[in-house]
Amino acid sequence: MRLTIRQLFVFLLFIGIFLMTLRPIADPDFWWHLRTGELIVQTRAIPHIDPFSFTKTGTPWVAHEWLTELIIYGLYRLGGYALLILVFSIVITGAFLLTYLRTPSPARPYIAGFCLLLGALSTAPTWGVRPQMLSLLITSIFLYFLDVYIKQQKIKTLIWLPLITVVWVNLHAGYLLGLAVVAIYIAGWAIDILRTLIVEKRGPYKQELYPILNLCAALALCIPAALANPNGYRILLYPFETLTSPSMAQFIQEWFSPDFHQIIWQPLAVLILALIGAGMLGRKSLSPTKILLVVAFGYLALRSMRNVPLFAIVAAPVLAEQIDSLIHLSAGTGELPRPIRWFAGALLVLVLMITGLRFIQVARQQIKTEADAYPKQAVDWIAQNKPAGNLYDTYAWGGYLIWRLYPDYRVFIDGRADVYGDKFIYDYINIYRGQPGWDASLAAAEVNLVLIEPDSGLANAIEQSSGWRIAYQDKLSIVFERIP
Repeated sequence: MRLTIRQLFVFLLFIGIFLMTLRPIADPDFWWHLRTGELIVQTRAIPHIDPFSFTKTGTPWVAHEWLTELIIYGLYRLGGYALLILVFSIVITGAFLLTYLRTPSPARPYIAGFCLLLGALSTAPTWGVRPQMLSLLITSIFLYFLDVYIKQQKIKTLIWLPLITVVWVNLHAGYLLGLAVVAIYIAGWAIDILRTLIVEKRGPYKQELYPILNLCAALALCIPAALANPNGYRILLYPFETLTSPSMAQFIQEWFSPDFHQIIWQPLAVLILALIGAGMLGRKSLSPTKILLVVAFGYLALRSMRNVPLFAIVAAPVLAEQIDSLIHLSAGTGELPRPIRWFAGALLVLVLMITGLRFIQVARQQIKTEADAYPKQAVDWIAQNKPAGNLYDTYAWGGYLIWRLYPDYRVFIDGRADVYGDKFIYDYINIYRGQPGWDASLAAAEVNLVLIEPDSGLANAIEQSSGWRIAYQDKLSIVFERIP
């Protein structure tokens, strides 16, 4: 194989991104996703009511990620946590590969690679074995197909969008992003048409109207395609119910805005400032579509850190295009001299070995990550001793308890905030903080066991109460049992 500098750079770039994505599973929701997949396999049915909690048993549940949960459970059965880590790392890397392919050819590989790496660093805090990563990949696929259509204007490119929507709507409620992206492309094309009316003082030609009509047709097909799911029309309402929940915005960390005082969000700050600077200095005017995409997804990213990856895959190609208009770097298509080819070949082998070793290391770290982040020893004690009674638990631990203890124990609360509702979450927070009336609230729910952090407000309140005793304790967690 005749290796070029360009090929070597691109290979190292994506190996680097892949290495960055490799990390142990730490998402609190992963565990109830895993249990849900197992439940679907066991019952051969998609749940429509809550099976996991004793506080909301029978409450309607829109299991919008059911297909992802089947995939997660299937991968777990095939290859355990290691295979899950590998597959989701490939998913994330694939999203950035499509983003790279969307950058203008003159900017590839060096300027595009720099912008892509900056975008990847900006999103790294949100990565993991999570359904959102599938939405990231499919959003990237939508953007890729729409960019190809704008360049080639071949209808067959748009046919894929409603077909992908049918799958997406069963993977994650992020399917709404696909509809929004198509709508933005329609709006961008409409602005171009409006500009011809105002600036050039002429009506649009037929060939200028066809693309917007085709995009409208694609959007019109994507909307009914979203109804191809076991929850029917409810899936159309679900994303808006989530987005308008005050308790989720107030208490769930991934819905918070990025905190730029933290070092992990500094690459995002650099990405935003680079976009502003390149936009002011760039010699190439951006299309209305690209401006709308950056503004819309930039707003989403500033509103919630979980949206930062979406902004990165939108912003990286735009930044690369603007930087390329200022500084053009040679692609380096020439072959490497023979001695350097030997060195490059040895480097590739070494990088692949490092990648394999890193993957093995991360897979082995999973047991330690579980023990460090979740009350593994306390759950082992509960599973062995089986104390009687309903269990109050920390919100972030609910999913883990569902995986480890269901159906012997059902949780008080877990990460499915939409199931519990705002009022219940506010009540949960009052109990967790040990606010006045906490004991009466636990008694009303017939709670006899409490599994929480030792330094929580509720733990301090219970320790001062004569009606409870410590049944188990370690550095991470404490189990209280009500005295009969």
